[in-house]
Amino acid sequence: MIKKIFPFLEWFKNYNSVALRADAVAGLTVALVLIPQSMAYAQLAGLPTYYGLYAAFLPPMVAALFGSSRQLATGPVAVVSLMTAASLAPLATAGSEGYIAYAILLSLMVGVFQLLLGILRLGLVVNFLSHPVVNGFTNAAAIIIATSQLDKMFGASVDTAEHHYQTIIRVIQAAFHYTHWPTLIMGGAAFAIMFGLKKVSPRIPNVLVAVVITTLLSWAFGFQHDAQVSISQIESERAKALITRFNQTVEKMPSLARQRTEITKALDEVKSGHDLRGVLDTEHAASVMTFTIEKLKEETAEIRNEIRGLHFSGAKQSDGSLKFYLKNEVPQGTLTDGRTWRIRVGNTSLKEDKIVIQGGGAVVGDVPSGLPSFSLPLIDFKVMGTLFSYAAIISLLGFMEAISIAKAMAGKTGQRLDPNQELIGQGLANILGAIGKSYPASGSFSRSAVNLQAGAVTGLSSVFTSLTVVITLFFFTPLLYYLPQSVLAAVIMMAVIGLLNVSGFIHAYRAQKYDGVISLISFIATLIFAPHLDKGIMIGVGLSLMVFIYKSMRPKLASLSRYVDEALRDASTHGLRECKFVSLVRFEGPLFFANASYLEDKIMELMRTRPKLKHIVIVSNGINDIDATGEETLSLLVDRVRSAGIDISLSGVNEAVMQVLKRTHFPEKIGEDHIFPTMERAISAVHYSTHKDGLEENCPLLTACYLTT
Repeated sequence: MIKKIFPFLEWFKNYNSVALRADAVAGLTVALVLIPQSMAYAQLAGLPTYYGLYAAFLPPMVAALFGSSRQLATGPVAVVSLMTAASLAPLATAGSEGYIAYAILLSLMVGVFQLLLGILRLGLVVNFLSHPVVNGFTNAAAIIIATSQLDKMFGASVDTAEHHYQTIIRVIQAAFHYTHWPTLIMGGAAFAIMFGLKKVSPRIPNVLVAVVITTLLSWAFGFQHDAQVSISQIESERAKALITRFNQTVEKMPSLARQRTEITKALDEVKSGHDLRGVLDTEHAASVMTFTIEKLKEETAEIRNEIRGLHFSGAKQSDGSLKFYLKNEVPQGTLTDGRTWRIRVGNTSLKEDKIVIQGGGAVVGDVPSGLPSFSLPLIDFKVMGTLFSYAAIISLLGFMEAISIAKAMAGKTGQRLDPNQELIGQGLANILGAIGKSYPASGSFSRSAVNLQAGAVTGLSSVFTSLTVVITLFFFTPLLYYLPQSVLAAVIMMAVIGLLNVSGFIHAYRAQKYDGVISLISFIATLIFAPHLDKGIMIGVGLSLMVFIYKSMRPKLASLSRYVDEALRDASTHGLRECKFVSLVRFEGPLFFANASYLEDKIMELMRTRPKLKHIVIVSNGINDIDATGEETLSLLVDRVRSAGIDISLSGVNEAVMQVLKRTHFPEKIGEDHIFPTMERAISAVHYSTHKDGLEENCPLLTACYLTT
């Protein structure tokens, strides 16, 4: 029982110093990949980069201690990071305090969901996410993730549109208007280093090497070049007017938001009082307020885009300060510094005495040293209701990714896996991670592969990984200041290359055409509806369930004849002739309320199309379950078939189905001598009586007879 609760105790059975050394080396190796990757994935999730380090601190260790896989490396991953951003985008501005709080709350929800599934041993619910759906979603997610980093690669800032493809169009338009070449070169260099080193040797920590080299270059050549200036240093009346207008529109927003909150509260009160007139008036006021806020947001976005489109040249003054002129308004004879400067503008008002103007590339900046404060996230049931569907999808997707990786490694190591214990491990990792300010985490394929290749013996390697992250948080965060954000974008783009799997569509189509179609539709729907990624998955799951229900309602019904290998096979599939007097009908699937009438219709159709038919044998090997409707249908079939002068029998009835038939006294109705253990016994019993008065040379039930063409 103790080992059930604390599965990591099993690690120390025959554990020695050699295994400890192997785990320590593997843990350090994974940490060298995890640290830069986690910061990149936090950026993808819309969080400050250091929250990636928080997600790389507790989750890897906890998941390893309480999971069943000894080599699975848990932490921030691309798909879950993208899902986090998609779920939180409608609720708050990326990177804001509210956004961060909701991300941590989401981690708690995901953890509780996974933990409950594990405790209740319901890991099988992940089967609702079929492989074709996951393949379509993952391929679409890889494209969405990669393209979502284009703005950071080009150094172009744009507002997020309602649909992802619209945002990408905006980024491309902005890139044509202005691309910060040092940013693009830095990202491209990082990509080239990672790709080249991966080809040279997979053992080299290519991500870490790329990060170290580009960070040193960024520091040495002054990649970041920001300045804080007052509005008086900007020599453009147009720019000053835009800044003033922007501040005015932004400052109206809080008061309007408060008014909308008050109207919403008033609406709740009026509804409880059953005042229809009051409800209509308040709803009208709420609609007007919402419309006003949306128009204000549109106006703010337009002004913000205009400000972002302003490009300045800096001219040094005699006192050492800079004056900024629009590129096309620089006075003749004025010497400029050769840089292109842009005003950094977000969702908050610009302080006119401290306007940040950017003349270089974007870097990570200050990363707080030390561990985050430990506390439960603030529980907000209204927000939790909004996030529930995403929490469920992230839980299942994250677990599916983790268990798939764990199974792949267990196939190499021979280790026994417990999916429900893995759910418990992943759930606790996200719950305790939320207490340590983490956003949702999951198993990582790339880092798990590194862990296995580095020689990890037990989950203690993940403990060493977490300790390395802690040491980094305490002592090495200042070294991350000059890390270019375009490099983190390149890290993400490099990581998601492995998610692309075009052959998965072909494989699914070859297995079953409808699976290939479902996979393709899931892919297209995810791309179209992004960033609302839940819609793509829901469409795929819905289609899978519809196909399953349709197949359950219309199971295959095969008429059997003798094949050349002497087995009884589907006559239509193999082009075999069928016996005129005896029909062996194989029903493939459970016989229940949804498909019982289908069997009845097919038997009636058989009787109409085969005028010389004397005996029908329902081959029941494929009927693994039967309900009351199914039994009632069989009973009615016996009456209808025999009333038409044709006899009917069953063969190969399994024990579970036979128990149901016995409880309803079906054997007495059809006759004990009409229930045969095998098809061959059924043919032997009915063949003579059905053929004694009819001529049929070479009966297809005894010898292989092909249809003439």
